[in-house]
Amino acid sequence: MKSKVRFALVLALLGASSLGASAQFAEIQYHNKNDQYGKNRFETSKKDSVAYTGQKLRVGAGFTQSFQTLKHSNNPNVVNGVDQNKLTPIENGFGLASANMTFDAQLADGVKLNLTLYLAARHHNETWVKGGYVQMDKLPFIKGEFFDNLMKYTTIKVGHMEINYGDAHFRRTDNGNSILNPFAENLIMDAFATEIAGEVEVKYNSFLGVAGLSNGLLKGDVIEKTNTATGETRAKKPSIYGKVGFDGYPVDGWRVRVTQSGYYNGGSTRNTLYAGDRGGSHYWGVLTNSTDLTANFTTGRFSPGFDYQVSSLMTNLFTKYHGLEFFGTYEWAKGRPYTNAATQVDKRKVNQIAGDLLYYFGEKENFYVGARYNKLSGELLPTAMDASITRNAFAAGYFFTKNILLKAEYVKQKYNGFPTNNLYNGGKFDGLVVEAVVGF
Repeated sequence: MKSKVRFALVLALLGASSLGASAQFAEIQYHNKNDQYGKNRFETSKKDSVAYTGQKLRVGAGFTQSFQTLKHSNNPNVVNGVDQNKLTPIENGFGLASANMTFDAQLADGVKLNLTLYLAARHHNETWVKGGYVQMDKLPFIKGEFFDNLMKYTTIKVGHMEINYGDAHFRRTDNGNSILNPFAENLIMDAFATEIAGEVEVKYNSFLGVAGLSNGLLKGDVIEKTNTATGETRAKKPSIYGKVGFDGYPVDGWRVRVTQSGYYNGGSTRNTLYAGDRGGSHYWGVLTNSTDLTANFTTGRFSPGFDYQVSSLMTNLFTKYHGLEFFGTYEWAKGRPYTNAATQVDKRKVNQIAGDLLYYFGEKENFYVGARYNKLSGELLPTAMDASITRNAFAAGYFFTKNILLKAEYVKQKYNGFPTNNLYNGGKFDGLVVEAVVGF
């Protein structure tokens, strides 16, 4: 995708000039902003609150600079006088500043285009196109009362984009865009993928539904794959996913959102539902024996390795009453990797639970404190063993303005049940992560 960067930048700049977009902060219809007021927003609203006045372009960005004091350790595995589990020593220091740039273009009444770039990332130091999509909340090119009424409740998205599986992806750090995440990092098992997809969202009163179909891959691929042991062609099957839920106010001031999501792929050449992030973890260098932190960019996270077949369910509960809010996640996943053998390995199961409890205070809720509990357990790699990873994190933050956030997190993470010849055997890390964030 990086080969398209120059074209995308030129296209965006040409678009900016041709649209006469002097207003970089132009109001775009059906749009969630990347600032303090964008937090706790999930799918875009169907409220037609911005009048269409012609084509516009909104330029946005997200910047994050982190400093960490993390320390890590594990159990040694000495063979012939050499510790096979020796970790790379780490010290206090700064991570690479990460930066995003976004372009949202109002193309027609109720129709917009989004393009998101990673200008600097831990995994891709060069500019990387995360994705882009067209979102239609109206169909101005199809006349008819039926379609006008249909689109009052319907949103259509098509593109190479972040798929809408689960609710946790709305609160995660997306490379430089971390203003929507009250903590420094995402969940241990980080469900996030950009795929070539089409989605239909339906919202009626407080109820919502999402149906999606994708290619099941991070990028397009037309090369035929074969099993080297059997010579059989490996099929690239599409992914299907969806969501149902309720998001409303049972009583004045008390918001409740509960959703159930599902994702299924019966056979992919490289599915990345749990390995789709091209940005990287914000826990730098923990529990690794490598000094290449660009290649080893997921430290502190764990992928179950379901890149061939995967079935996943995620349940989310979000509730907020005045300044007190809770966001919970329960996730069950089953799948397996692909091996070039006549017989594939058995499927494995994993479970993840997470809960964020936060309290916002101040005139504009510009201060917050909070805690997170996150545990991944089940049949984890490298073998189908009963193992677990547990994280406790405590965070605090201050919004200087709606666009500027300073946040700090103390984290403690432990690994249990991994074999003696694995880096995670007796593994743990803890320490402080401080991040300065700008988002607009």
